[in-house]
Amino acid sequence: MADLARALTWPEEEAEIVTELRSGSEAAFDWLVVHYHRPVFGLVAGMLNDPSEAADVTQEVFLKAFRGIRGFQQNSSLRTWLYRIAVREALNHRRWFWRHLRLHDPIEEGKGEEGGLAEMSDTASSPFDLVASHETQLEVQHALSQIAPVFRTAVILRDLEGLSYEEVAEILECSTGTVKSRILRGRRELRKILEPVLAARHSAGLCTAAPAKSQSPALETGTPTEVTQ
Repeated sequence: MADLARALTWPEEEAEIVTELRSGSEAAFDWLVVHYHRPVFGLVAGMLNDPSEAADVTQEVFLKAFRGIRGFQQNSSLRTWLYRIAVREALNHRRWFWRHLRLHDPIEEGKGEEGGLAEMSDTASSPFDLVASHETQLEVQHALSQIAPVFRTAVILRDLEGLSYEEVAEILECSTGTVKSRILRGRRELRKILEPVLAARHSAGLCTAAPAKSQSPALETGTPTEVTQ
């Protein structure tokens, strides 16, 4: 318990943590899991669209990280390194799933990624800004599941995890231009799905609110009502 308590309050000094992990410290591993489990699970779940499968893959991610910590060169942050393992494990799981269950994804994931869009600046707001003040978590998750995995992963890393383009490129092992292209295309697809949903919700809200104003004209104007028996 003392080791766990220390792990939970450990300062974020990566060099110290990496050293402890390399020495086989269980406390360091506990810290790694407590600190990164939620974001890693969120990333994997977003890629797989299955919480149960995501839980298994997330567990494998941390086991791979613990076993492979000696190979961590510290050229990137510990978080970036861990996310890279998570993306690889999720992709491997998805390939296994397709191969054994004969499922096919018809969307061409890499086609035209570098053309035109790659040099565009990030001037457009994220589609997640559209839902900042609405209770639409389920709609967002459903919308994410409908776009191509290659775009979905980039959008999750950038817009939900808040990583820089350079960090996303390092995790996905591609160029920054490709990352920008994937994010822009992913955002466009999300907007196509989310905007009609939000518009319908807004219209429904106006419709339900309108009758309340005319429900009792007498009360609104202060005119006494006549009671008949």
